[in-house]
Amino acid sequence: MVRKAKGPRAGTRRLLRKKEKRKLTVNDVMKSFNIGDYVAIKINPPVHKGMPHSRFHGRTGRVVEKRGMSYVVEIRDGGKIKKVIARPEHIRPVQVVRS
Repeated sequence: MVRKAKGPRAGTRRLLRKKEKRKLTVNDVMKSFNIGDYVAIKINPPVHKGMPHSRFHGRTGRVVEKRGMSYVVEIRDGGKIKKVIARPEHIRPVQVVRS
């Protein structure tokens, strides 16, 4: 028997496939966010550098700090607050509607 893979990209065949054939642009890499901005974590599969874990794909959080080229995003996971480090290729701005 073959052992099951236990790497960080294990079980992500459908999650981390690229649906549209689009290359990475300079604008994707040079995006900038301010502290306090709300962002969505959307993993860009061709870029492995600065990729957050696949369990955080689709989550929304708040930018807490900038760490080098990456951003620290604070998200809520159940009752806990977790910090995710991701590069700008993997995060997108979100408009939060408060009522």
